[in-house]
Amino acid sequence: MQATIDIKQVSLTYETNDGSVNALSDICLTIGRGEFVSLIGPSGCGKTTLLRTIADLETPTSGDIRVNGMTPSEARKKRSYGYVFQAPALYPWRTVGGNISLPLEIMGITKQERKKRIAAGLEMVGLSGFEGKFPWALSGGMQQRASIARALSFDPDILLMDEPFGALDEIVRDKLNEQLLRLWDRTLKTVVFVTHSIPEAVFLSTKIVVMSPRPGRIHDVIECNFPRDRSLEIRETAEFLAIANRVRRGLREGHGYD
Repeated sequence: MQATIDIKQVSLTYETNDGSVNALSDICLTIGRGEFVSLIGPSGCGKTTLLRTIADLETPTSGDIRVNGMTPSEARKKRSYGYVFQAPALYPWRTVGGNISLPLEIMGITKQERKKRIAAGLEMVGLSGFEGKFPWALSGGMQQRASIARALSFDPDILLMDEPFGALDEIVRDKLNEQLLRLWDRTLKTVVFVTHSIPEAVFLSTKIVVMSPRPGRIHDVIECNFPRDRSLEIRETAEFLAIANRVRRGLREGHGYD
């Protein structure tokens, strides 16, 4: 499988008023084209920091990252990825369509083409007909779907998602997990997904990266060979429970680095 993201011996240390903080230590990871990779670990283990280094929002202290064969900075300028934050981060004074349109306006896309892409994006995330609504009129789950449509509006190769469903209740989260899987299957994007939820990681992923407490290290990498068209019922199978137990065991063992 062709590598889309290649991370080699990446470490990151922050300098603060209280001294140095080691956020990441010797991270090595290869993510293939079209994979859905979840990063899971305890709070403060560096999951989001690792995602941000891929996105060129943080700069490693040492090591090397390649995104589609480019540096993160080059990949960002080529618009190789879309980023979905923990909160929807939609502008309240812009409609849903206006929010999705924003990156396209910055790129200089014509109004006619923007309209086509907005309609396609809304249809893709199940929000057709909501183009003229303002974010405050939408539920939390609908707002996150709109933010996903915005991230996909310029057709990036990679979708980086920082715990996008963490604040939602379990019923809404399950529904959005199913919708996200269908979206991934339809678009064939490479997805890197941060989560605290073991069931979510196992259900969504082709690969789960279990991280230790700070400084963040990779404790285990677990392959999930479930069919792409899986449904929530798969969570009751022996195969699913075995992988979930391995993730849980890895999270416990990872604390041995403390």
